[in-house]
Amino acid sequence: MFRVLCGVPLFLSFLAPVLSASSQTITLDWEVTWVWAEPDGFGRPVIGINNTWPCPVIEASIGDTVVINLKNKLGNETTGLHFHGINQINSNYMDGAVGTSQCPLPPNHSVTYSFTANEAGTYWYHSHNMAQYPDGFRGPLIIHNPKDPYLDHYDADVLLTLSDWYHAQSPKIVQEFLQPNNTNFQPPRPDGVLVNEGSDGVIPIEPNKTYRFRIINFSALTAAFVAFNALQMEVIMVDGTYVHKSTANQLRVLTAQRYDVLVKTGPGSKQNYPYLIALDTNPDYLAKDANPPIGFHHNFTGQLANDVNGNLAGKSAVDHFYPQDDMLLSPFDNQSAFEPVTKQWVLNFDYCDDVNGYPRACFNGKTFIGQQVPTLYSVLSLGKNNTEVSAYGQVNAFTIPYGGVLEIIINNHDTAIHPFHLHGHQFQIIERAASHAGNYSRSKTVPDRPIRRDTVHVNSKSYTVLRIRATNPGVFLFHCHIEWHVEMGLTATLIEAPERLSNYTVPKGFIDICKAQGVATEGNAAGHEDWANTKGFITVNPTSYAG
Repeated sequence: MFRVLCGVPLFLSFLAPVLSASSQTITLDWEVTWVWAEPDGFGRPVIGINNTWPCPVIEASIGDTVVINLKNKLGNETTGLHFHGINQINSNYMDGAVGTSQCPLPPNHSVTYSFTANEAGTYWYHSHNMAQYPDGFRGPLIIHNPKDPYLDHYDADVLLTLSDWYHAQSPKIVQEFLQPNNTNFQPPRPDGVLVNEGSDGVIPIEPNKTYRFRIINFSALTAAFVAFNALQMEVIMVDGTYVHKSTANQLRVLTAQRYDVLVKTGPGSKQNYPYLIALDTNPDYLAKDANPPIGFHHNFTGQLANDVNGNLAGKSAVDHFYPQDDMLLSPFDNQSAFEPVTKQWVLNFDYCDDVNGYPRACFNGKTFIGQQVPTLYSVLSLGKNNTEVSAYGQVNAFTIPYGGVLEIIINNHDTAIHPFHLHGHQFQIIERAASHAGNYSRSKTVPDRPIRRDTVHVNSKSYTVLRIRATNPGVFLFHCHIEWHVEMGLTATLIEAPERLSNYTVPKGFIDICKAQGVATEGNAAGHEDWANTKGFITVNPTSYAG
């Protein structure tokens, strides 16, 4: 069996991997460093690991413990590490969301991340600090399952990562678009597209074999259409949730989403199969009479190659994109809809201006503003008052007690499609209305077995309804996964089962990096023991930006 990354086959074994039945500890010693790279021919600094980029693949099996000793050697930027899709059950302090579950990791300091790989699937890791992942600090995280229900349905694993790419570094990009003259709230547009972080897209295959493609979108802005024109896909997993097999000719993979699909090759030993990756930079690719017109300006054609010395110039043409609707997928475990709903969280998204006239993004009229104390640390130290959302400053906090069913409603007032992600959960998608459906009033029907995933799109001028069961005590961000919109403040904070967090202990290493920067680790948003004392709360966004 082999995994293909950056066009280089990494042979693991001849057939499906032999996975250990006993748990192991996987320890990685990483230094976060600047690296010079030219993934699309344009040279620029990127953020790598141990002086190497692309960043390495993390592989584990269910039950393993993953330990990463992380040292910041960037010199000029703080950092942090989030494991996207890993729910961090009983380890919320390892979620890596800087300002929420930890302090930033300053240069020349170290911290140790450790979590249990408790759910199989295709995930990824990335910095959750100051738009660093578009600068390269990201990589695949694969958790294997010795009892995978589809293990006998394929012959080999193939990684396929997709990304938009920018030639400027993120601090410069953010400084330029977060300006009062950006009155149309336009995000920065990418300079190109990367497949497997700059590979030529040639993936060696063999005839009459079935491959499990693990597709991950690392993009900062764009969804990506994926089509293996001559070959059909069978979807078997989305965002770490097994699904009943479902055929697809095209996928639209949002930024941060993952799809696991089976692709079977034909009998011809010389036949190569072109595949297409097309970035969707359109606000709404289905919009009629769009201005500017709908267009796909960053495309990539790769090859599934039986004959790597043969014709690698074949094209993959698509007249129209009609991607599979993930609402039609059904979870493999047949989990029914969570009921009854005990609390509802309505989030109305609009663009807005802050008091200095800078363009922001708001939930319910408020943009997210990071505070002096990480929100998790405030929750842990406020005792019985930790349910008071006003204690946490302008982080758009919401609480739900343990065991409740939370229904999250996102009303998107923008003319663009947006991807939203929740930390700590795979939510059920109860309803997603078509573009221009307006605000939610009430769900027309509740699916018997709704699909679960951790990132979902909300159509333009429309709404989506999600549900979770609150059984993972912690502090979890809910945010748009367009990274530039995170920097604009399109984030809210879910404080889940705060009544069960009063005796929660944060590892000393995380407290030490706060102390090294003079950051308080107790009290409300400003570090006060009195939860209602708002003196020192940060209420205005900074007008300067640095990594």
